Amino acid sequence: MKPSIWKWNTRTVVTIGVGTALYGATSWIGIPITVDTQIRPAIALLAILGALFGPIVGFIAGFLGHVINDFITYGTVWWGWALGSGITAAFMGLIYLVKGFNPMDGEVKKKHFVQFFIYGVLGIFISLLFSFLFDIYVMGEPNDKMVIQTVAAGTANLAVFIVLGLPAVWAFAKRNRNNTNLSVDR
Repeated sequence: MKPSIWKWNTRTVVTIGVGTALYGATSWIGIPITVDTQIRPAIALLAILGALFGPIVGFIAGFLGHVINDFITYGTVWWGWALGSGITAAFMGLIYLVKGFNPMDGEVKKKHFVQFFIYGVLGIFISLLFSFLFDIYVMGEPNDKMVIQTVAAGTANLAVFIVLGLPAVWAFAKRNRNNTNLSVDR
């Protein structure tokens, strides 16, 4: 049985810490595609964290990891994009709440991956809309730059989610499904 997203324990805090560190440390790895925009494999971590640990853990790790990466990379934080990473992971983490979805125990059906795909796509585009509006109205960025950045980031994030994020969660669940017959003799 999956733990409640509201039940916090040492494992939850450690997961957030490790997820934050991994996302922060790997977000600088990417292939540049336009101004300040890259194809970043780290986006797959948001899908994994959200699916395995829920929307709250995903949001916090995505947000804090992005903050760390921005400090290291730029010396300042792009708050709209940092919040956008958290929003993306939170939406991807909505699959955790679906009845019968439990990749830790190998309990995942194909219908869950359809739902996961929908949550992921919604999360990516809602977070990018948020970041787009935040940068224009709060940060004063030019509209034309933001359109290019947002479209490029959306395309890149969607590709990484589909090519790396979904298969990683599927493989994790399949691995756990194959290992459910193991027992420990005492």
